[in-house]
Amino acid sequence: MDKEIYRRPPVGTHPPNLFEGYKSTPGRAPRRTPLVLPHTLSELTGPLLANERLDALENDLTHQRMAEPLGERIVVHGRVLDEDGKPVARALVEIWQCNAAGRYHHPGDQHDAPLDPNFYGGGRARSDDEGRYHFITIKPGAYPWKNHYNAWRPAHIHFSLFGPAFATRLITQMYFPDDPLLAFDPIYNSVPEDARHRLQAAFDMDSTRPEWALAYRFDIVLRGRNATPME
Repeated sequence: MDKEIYRRPPVGTHPPNLFEGYKSTPGRAPRRTPLVLPHTLSELTGPLLANERLDALENDLTHQRMAEPLGERIVVHGRVLDEDGKPVARALVEIWQCNAAGRYHHPGDQHDAPLDPNFYGGGRARSDDEGRYHFITIKPGAYPWKNHYNAWRPAHIHFSLFGPAFATRLITQMYFPDDPLLAFDPIYNSVPEDARHRLQAAFDMDSTRPEWALAYRFDIVLRGRNATPME
């Protein structure tokens, strides 16, 4: 990648590769100086995602199965922005999450909570010309994850953002405002303190649908001093 184009993120924005309280990071943290791998034709040309067609209900996780899932229905929306606050159009936004009982629809999740046959927990949307995206889903539950004694993950939704190709993928997590479990979560607390608030969604009364669903706003800033922390 051209050094004149690539700009490293400001210090204090993203979590470190190695964080003592987060037990799985030693296996992911590099022990040697990383090698620069020049992009090849595969990274530069595809697979291209800008024109991938999305099905009508991919952004509504409550209407993807035979019936509506159990739990508190919520609207999650926001904008994808660059470092200057300008909208990023046509970004592919993907989410995944556990159900209202705190269990993922995945064979790797075997903890003692019920599966919901009407909730698979995955959805996709594309930002519009103003950078706006929109999902309808169920508020996820907290769940134990055995990182340490009595470890519980706060309610959260995983976000994945793609530019034109897989090589442009960024991943982050959205948390709910003032969740008491945030103070005990090493993943959240691995993020530099001044940047943690950017991972909390804002309750959005204006976008709440009366007698139907509460709403949360989560803007995602891709670069710059106000960048959303990424994994």
